[in-house]
Amino acid sequence: MKIIGVDTSTRTGSVAVLEGDRVLAELTVTSAQTHAKRLMPAIDATLGMAGLTISECDGFAVTTGPGSFTGLRIGISTVKGLGFATKKPITGVTTLDALAYQFPSFPHLICPVLDARKGQIYTALYECGSHKGLKRVIEDCAVEPREWLKQIQGLCLFVGDGAVVYEGLIRKTLGDLARFAPPYLNTVRASVVAWIGMRQILDGKIADASSLVPYYIRKSDAEIKLEKRAVS
Repeated sequence: MKIIGVDTSTRTGSVAVLEGDRVLAELTVTSAQTHAKRLMPAIDATLGMAGLTISECDGFAVTTGPGSFTGLRIGISTVKGLGFATKKPITGVTTLDALAYQFPSFPHLICPVLDARKGQIYTALYECGSHKGLKRVIEDCAVEPREWLKQIQGLCLFVGDGAVVYEGLIRKTLGDLARFAPPYLNTVRASVVAWIGMRQILDGKIADASSLVPYYIRKSDAEIKLEKRAVS
């Protein structure tokens, strides 16, 4: 099965083509240019490197969030369009799953962390479930990092841009219990998105166009302003 994985959840964008357990091509770029301008050229370039056309792919996987509100909308709408045009299945993968699944054999807690700004992080907690892979111990949430760290009691691996932003606080709070992913693994890899997505599609976890929507966790500024206006 050949799957295209797409991530536009942060400033870094990534596209990959996976065939089974083999990465055929992967392109990851951090740029000031918007995802709207670079996503389709990135998909075309990645397919070109893999020696494939879009019609030869068997499905599409995309990160649904949390992350950049605008970036998520662009990635999801693009994958919806490709799925509709090719009549191939699509599926969504949470950003935090994609970060955590880079370490499926880590024998302790894994904590993916995205900087949600406004003094908050998007995060969740995972642990190795032996032959079943990772299992989520605490569900995705948007939370103040100092409060979040109080509940982590064991050795824990932190990964993501939020782990970089709050590394000092994490080390001060957890001391020797804190471990950090190498810098090159702090961004989402589309090959991991494609790998998770392929297994979801094989398990029948296929999304339709109406159900595949961004998973924001936290309300946008625009939604908050509208609610305030409605109350006043």
